[in-house]
Amino acid sequence: MKAGFVSLGCSKNLVDTEVMLGLIREKNIELVHDPADADILIVNTCAFIQSAKEESINTILDMAEYKKAEKGHCKVLIIAGCLGQRYGQELLEELPEADGIIGTEAWDRIGEVIEETLRGNRVVVKGDKPILYDASVPRIPTTPQYTAYVKIAEGCNNRCAFCAIPLIRGKYRSRSLEDVVQEVTALAGRGVREIVLIAQDTTQYGRDLYGEPKLAELLKKLCKVQGIKWIRTLYSYPRFFSDELIEVIANEEKLVKYVDIPLQHANDQVLKSMRRPDTKAQIVQLLQKIRQRIPGVVIRSTFIVGFPGETQEQYEELKDFIVEQRFDHVGIFTYSQEEDTAAAAMVGQIDEAVMQDRYHELKAIQSRISQEINESIEGQVLEVIVEGHTDEGMSFGRCYRQADEVDDLVYIENDTVSRLGDVVGVRIMQGFTEDLVGERVED
Repeated sequence: MKAGFVSLGCSKNLVDTEVMLGLIREKNIELVHDPADADILIVNTCAFIQSAKEESINTILDMAEYKKAEKGHCKVLIIAGCLGQRYGQELLEELPEADGIIGTEAWDRIGEVIEETLRGNRVVVKGDKPILYDASVPRIPTTPQYTAYVKIAEGCNNRCAFCAIPLIRGKYRSRSLEDVVQEVTALAGRGVREIVLIAQDTTQYGRDLYGEPKLAELLKKLCKVQGIKWIRTLYSYPRFFSDELIEVIANEEKLVKYVDIPLQHANDQVLKSMRRPDTKAQIVQLLQKIRQRIPGVVIRSTFIVGFPGETQEQYEELKDFIVEQRFDHVGIFTYSQEEDTAAAAMVGQIDEAVMQDRYHELKAIQSRISQEINESIEGQVLEVIVEGHTDEGMSFGRCYRQADEVDDLVYIENDTVSRLGDVVGVRIMQGFTEDLVGERVED
């Protein structure tokens, strides 16, 4: 039998995909890239916001086409991940094209679901208790050999008013320090040079196991792993961004000076309505501290416009905040009304046209800021990890300022000799809104 996989959504979902791929391979099922060659098709879905759910449904319907003889020979189509966990039986009833549903708390039963659907049974397996992968679980990386995501915790305790993640993935639960170090050591042994630590909230790592946050201690341990060049941490919420963590990032050479800190808004009343524990003053103080103690730090954040009740004045405060803080990278999102969340029932839902106007205005403001920052980098020599080549004789990759998938790239002119995964020095010649262009500096 042959299986094909489509993974949607965030990097946390991608790790789940890689773990399921490892379990499938242990069943002696061949993995294929072309869905037309697959007997079994699995779509690992996202259900974070409405647009993600729509993409998931459309992808499922696209994969269902391979059940038709003229296009493929798919025997069973399985829906995995967040959409399956959240909607379960309802999803199976609404989508007759699907043969099985497996939720985020049941990825370890993917083999069982495959077997049942191949017998002709339509099944829903959501899992009856929270699970968490560890270093012993087989995993097939889908990222390039030189980089890998490592999920250090699952679930979330923050209960933000707009977010459905706790409803889907349950309470926060951390892997042990020793287990994460074991996995990173094994990845380094396979040639991985960049480790990207992820969780719904990485700064909360360890509180459930050790009674206090342990991200700083984990980072110090991982910096001792031989063979790792860069360690990057994403989704670091401000509440537990401690002085100790700042000092570790500042002093450890392997930790890239890149802080991803979702803030969501800058008005105190909106933050309170969002059930965010921080005030604007606390956020500003934290950002000042990070910038003072970590020279050259790059800060990325995300913000939501159109949260229920957001007035024009509150929006203007957010706009002014973004202008004042001059973040290196910013993700702007319009509010998505998700069922069963606290915000879904709030009065003052914002008109879609108003949200779009605010969204586009902030995008334009941030584009100007990003271009000014990128232009200020011109002349600097930065280390770049090479990720590919263009038809025009250039290579491209990322420097410490850029996280995979969400940020821009560095293009290296007249470079056809760099290999994938090489880390090379590049003098930045031009900075644009989204990308940097430079030339390789010979060793």
